[in-house]
Amino acid sequence: MVLRKPTPRVFSPEFKLEAVRVMYERLAAGATLRRIGQELEINPDRLRVWSEAVEAAPPGAKPEEVFPGSGNRRRLPDPEPKSVRPIGGPLPLEEEVARLRRENDRLRMERDFLKKAATFFASQNP
Repeated sequence: MVLRKPTPRVFSPEFKLEAVRVMYERLAAGATLRRIGQELEINPDRLRVWSEAVEAAPPGAKPEEVFPGSGNRRRLPDPEPKSVRPIGGPLPLEEEVARLRRENDRLRMERDFLKKAATFFASQNP
């Protein structure tokens, strides 16, 4: 007897939007996310991911834009461009180099301490 994995359920973008709308209504009424998931027969984590996608979408986005499906990336406009370098601050690479140098110094101190401890304990045993 060969056991097969159950095929994953596929939900349409419209269904996902409606499920998120129902989730928000039920949450406002005092229901828990777990209970809402049981009522809709959807994993609560999946509902949470869907709601995050809806919140990240601009107002008026089409369901197909919010949930493109089939492993496709969402093609929503970026609301605010991210700057590469904060004004007046160091470059991210400079911060990383400084952090690595501090870590390197700490590791050298630990190594030196362990060398001294090993020498001390080696001299204790005749």
